[in-house]
Amino acid sequence: MVAGVLVGYEVHTNADPAFIKEFSTNIKLLGKVFIRMVQMIIAPLVFSTLVVGIAKLGNLSAVGRVGGKSMLWFITASLISLSIGLVLVNLLEPGQYISLSQADTEGVKDLMTKKQEFSLEKFVEHIIPRSVIEAMATNEVLQLVVFSIFFGVATTALGEQAKPVIKALDAVSHIILKMVGYVMNIAPFGVFGALCAVVASRGLGIFEFYLIYFTYFLIGIAVLWILLLGVGYLIIGTRMFALLKRIGNPLLIAFSTTSSEAVFPKLTEELERFGCKNKIVSFVLPLGYSFNLDGSMMYMTFASMAIAQAYNIPLDLGTQITMLLVLMLTSKGIAGVPRASLVVVLATCSMFNIPPEGVALILPIDHFCDMFRSATNVVGNALATTVVSKWEGELDNEVVS
Repeated sequence: MVAGVLVGYEVHTNADPAFIKEFSTNIKLLGKVFIRMVQMIIAPLVFSTLVVGIAKLGNLSAVGRVGGKSMLWFITASLISLSIGLVLVNLLEPGQYISLSQADTEGVKDLMTKKQEFSLEKFVEHIIPRSVIEAMATNEVLQLVVFSIFFGVATTALGEQAKPVIKALDAVSHIILKMVGYVMNIAPFGVFGALCAVVASRGLGIFEFYLIYFTYFLIGIAVLWILLLGVGYLIIGTRMFALLKRIGNPLLIAFSTTSSEAVFPKLTEELERFGCKNKIVSFVLPLGYSFNLDGSMMYMTFASMAIAQAYNIPLDLGTQITMLLVLMLTSKGIAGVPRASLVVVLATCSMFNIPPEGVALILPIDHFCDMFRSATNVVGNALATTVVSKWEGELDNEVVS
């Protein structure tokens, strides 16, 4: 991380614009290679672990019970995260400090191509796969989770007849986790490339314009962390500190690569070492990656309202609450979309007559905000899995390794 910032700053201050553009594009490939290598193992890992996890739960009533507890946590955490963003953005009003002259109009064009207006039809299409092969190919985690749940439930219902399939998928999940170790060796290069590219192209002067906005966002993240860790401490006690230590490596990688998805395989491994049973981790964690992105949730209301403030567009309380509920739904339909938070913010702005091009105002600082969003998502999902394990009486002592 430090090397990436230093090299990027050196290039930014001493090279001409043409070289900077070419350098940033090429060095970014290091990060892209790492992310793509992780993405290539997510689909088989989610499928194999989720099916095996459901089968190991033993019966459909257990699946329903664990799924119900998981969704209760996810929905509550999502609403709280969105509400924190909404409350803070009204109290602190960061939008008034955003300079309209700093908009990244080029960057927003790419997001506009990914934007989809929210509709019930689109929402259903993002949830129900028309082909499991297509869902795997495009890393549509939510669609893959839906198929895996159906497959796992059917496998459980067959009983003895399906045991060879379960045994084979269990072996596949262990092979994929072995691959995780190989892929993680490339993580430092990915981290270096990602940070080097953004600092080379934008420099450190970016913080001069966005320091207040960024600081207020960090206050929101801090409040969310205090709340999450406080609830975690109430439920699992002093083991909360051991959990943070255990997930430290995935947390750092998610922070520096701005991808919580990149650490999904490693997080699975670390939670099992912490003492969460494989059958709970395999079931709850994939669901969490579709329904429980706490850091992204908080940022969505924060960013949407900040853009409205920058354009001096007043939104009454009723409209803000409606926006919160819309964000609650739309955020579930974009799992696997690059820079998903901004895509959702873009769509939400369009719905509430806020200039969608206003997203260009927050784009220059978004990489650094995304670092904290991604790390928070990892904490939220690790905590959700641990809490459900505790509720189910399936939390063992930590495995020393």
